[in-house]
Amino acid sequence: MIIRELELYRFRNYESQHIEFENGINIIHGDNGEGKTNIIEAIYLLSIGRSFRTAKDREMINLGHETGYIKSRVESMGREFKIEYRISKSGKKAIKINGVPVDRLNQLLGIINVVIFSPEDLRLVKEGPRERRSFIDREISQIRPKYYQLLSVYHKNLLQRNNLLKNPAADRLLIDVYDSALAESGYRIMCYREEFINEIREIARKNHLSISSGKEILEIGYEKNVNAGTEAEYMSILKENREKDIFRKTTSSGVHKDDLDIRINGIDLRSYGSQGQKRSAAISLKLSEIELIKNIRGEYPVVLLDDIFSELDPKRQHMLLETFKETQTFVTVAEEMDIETDNTKYRVKSGSIEKY
Repeated sequence: MIIRELELYRFRNYESQHIEFENGINIIHGDNGEGKTNIIEAIYLLSIGRSFRTAKDREMINLGHETGYIKSRVESMGREFKIEYRISKSGKKAIKINGVPVDRLNQLLGIINVVIFSPEDLRLVKEGPRERRSFIDREISQIRPKYYQLLSVYHKNLLQRNNLLKNPAADRLLIDVYDSALAESGYRIMCYREEFINEIREIARKNHLSISSGKEILEIGYEKNVNAGTEAEYMSILKENREKDIFRKTTSSGVHKDDLDIRINGIDLRSYGSQGQKRSAAISLKLSEIELIKNIRGEYPVVLLDDIFSELDPKRQHMLLETFKETQTFVTVAEEMDIETDNTKYRVKSGSIEKY
């Protein structure tokens, strides 16, 4: 998977910019605040359909303007795609693939797979279950785009059920309808998540053994909120908890409460473990994404390394880049890097980027 061209128009601090990228390592150098991460964000947005920095599209539009867009030419699965993503301050967005409008985000997912490494990766282990569910959902959606639509259906039904629970006069038969809908989509989501964690478990274990020089064993597990082996069992649990849910005015059981169990040498990293252990566990999981995508899609994803090299000595920088030498990789750095790995360098300054 290769990003060949990227065009930014009124996106962040870029008024109008066209860039051509190369295979292999692309190093984006510039001072803080000049727009390095904005390039990473644009690539991520074209792949995932949302930013990793903000939930508000209007924040990505150049100041003083109402609309902006990103266009790209990419190669994926032996085909060429032209992707256009338009955003507006009104919140409306428009996506075109090869000139054809798409009305569902899952039609975009999977064209270009990305794996991003950033200083925020520590949150994957350190923060609460929502952060880990987001990680699981994002990665499954990339390799199995139908999952994203299933997730959307689940959360829509969850919202409707919660609204009913807040109404003392709610029709119990109507709650039955939403219980059935939640059980159907929730059980399928649970199966997807279980399959994903089973696929990534051994890869992550192997990666972490390498990172820790064989000293640490990383174990990940699926912590289900609903222990159901069938859709009917899932439905039964919802009904069992209904009176409690009515009292609390919220749905207490379901896949929206799941978590990812992360342990090193048997120690639960979510509650214990050093900062270094948590960071290396997060890196192991991210590295596992790359291998899993390659196994399933037959191609490596695009790798995004945003401002992580300041924490690494030159030896570790080189080792990390060697790991990604078979992928197209984008690296943002505040200081120029002198590395042996073949690379292409770009300089960013005041909303402009050029190869040098």
